[in-house]
Amino acid sequence: MSTFDLDSQTRRKLGHQLIEVVDQFFSSLADRAVQPPADERVYPSHLEQIPVTGQDPSEVFDQVCRELVDRGFHVPSAHYLGMMNPTPTYMAFLAESLVAALNPQLASVDRSETASRIEAETVSWIGQLLGWRCAPGGTFTTGGNEANLSALAMALSSKFPDVIEDGLACVGGQPTFYASTEAHHSLEKSAGILGVGRKALRRIQVNKHLQLDTQALEEAMQKDIESGRKPFCVVATAGTTSSGAIDSMLEIYEICRHHNIWFHVDGAYGAAALFSKRHLSLLRGIELADSVTFDPHKWLAMPFSSGLLLTRYPEILERTFSVACPYLKKAPAGTLPDNRNISAQWSRRMNSLKLWMTLRVHGRQAYEELIDRQMKLAQEFAAWTCQSEYFELAAPQVLPILNLRLRANGVTPQKLDALHSSIIEEVNRDGQRWISSATVNGQNVIRTMVISYLTEERHLKGLQASLGAACRKLGLEPASNAGEMDSMFSGSIPLTSAPIQNLGPA
Repeated sequence: MSTFDLDSQTRRKLGHQLIEVVDQFFSSLADRAVQPPADERVYPSHLEQIPVTGQDPSEVFDQVCRELVDRGFHVPSAHYLGMMNPTPTYMAFLAESLVAALNPQLASVDRSETASRIEAETVSWIGQLLGWRCAPGGTFTTGGNEANLSALAMALSSKFPDVIEDGLACVGGQPTFYASTEAHHSLEKSAGILGVGRKALRRIQVNKHLQLDTQALEEAMQKDIESGRKPFCVVATAGTTSSGAIDSMLEIYEICRHHNIWFHVDGAYGAAALFSKRHLSLLRGIELADSVTFDPHKWLAMPFSSGLLLTRYPEILERTFSVACPYLKKAPAGTLPDNRNISAQWSRRMNSLKLWMTLRVHGRQAYEELIDRQMKLAQEFAAWTCQSEYFELAAPQVLPILNLRLRANGVTPQKLDALHSSIIEEVNRDGQRWISSATVNGQNVIRTMVISYLTEERHLKGLQASLGAACRKLGLEPASNAGEMDSMFSGSIPLTSAPIQNLGPA
């Protein structure tokens, strides 16, 4: 092909090919294997050279579809039970296709007024769920990593206003921030990128519920202040990656208020519980945060990438990221913001349309039903685990994440790690389903979760059968105390029906 401008007939043919592939793929997801069986996972060891001349587009498209569908690893499968990657909604697929074709540029309002309005509207919807009385500021990001990085940049500029222009030298001490030992690893990456250094992050121990220990936080902060360090932020986690633990945000807020520092909540996964009135109380205190990370490409069934940073202080967001640009006209005061001035990005893809369209078509209630159903499935799985002859819960079940460990008294941690790995490998061997491992409070666990909106009780019963079969194949003996509910985590953390208090800005 000597030109990029394909004729109408070719474009329509390729479009029909795409719709046919996607339709068949979506139709298969309830029962599709996650990946090929272990003995078929053989892939070319070399990379092809760049093509000099073109090939027939229909043949190229057909080839890559066959490779990706027939031999791919399928996160959207209902049997994908390992990490926080969902089945995307079909409306999100359509939105992504439209965005790719229209290619709106969100750097400036004058080139993307409709797209900018849709993004601002979507930010507003999520801000309303947070319970903020003020109009929220916010921006879509590539994911939780960028959102956390941006939040920390805001926290720095809020505590040390001169740092934007003069750099860290003006702080007069080591800027320091705090998060639990279970908080996301993106915080270290962000600290390095910001130049405060990864050692600026103080990891605080957790309590028996895997929540940040607020007494230990207060003690660490006081010692740092006495030694000349400059605390500027505490990051609470609403739904840790490994176990789904949710920090005590009310207690952390009080510490932040006392020390006059930024309170950020990394709710990349767990903040989606805002959509459920029944489970809203799990997030008590999130409405007091100065900023919140939220990842629609986790629990809200969006395809990659779709992160979101929200803040109660739009003026600090703009102060942190706004830069004069001589070749772009600045949006008039009082109108929509130029996204380049509220984001670490410059050229901006429209990552909001997929969530906006899904909400327009399905509504908030669809997400409420999804979250309530997945919580129920996880609670039932937790109950099964506590009655299991091989497994027990290694951590409280708070969100739809389960941490399992073998009932194996007297086994060394190294041996237990090896047994867990062998069980996971055996469960994943035929490719039908996929679970993962994690480290929770320093201990290895088998990790599984409910994330696809297609996952039903039958999929979890299949996993339970596979876990038992793996144990028997490995020659493991059932525990003598099976079914005695003897674990300290013998059930999920009880839920209350009290709503979040809409306290507004601190």
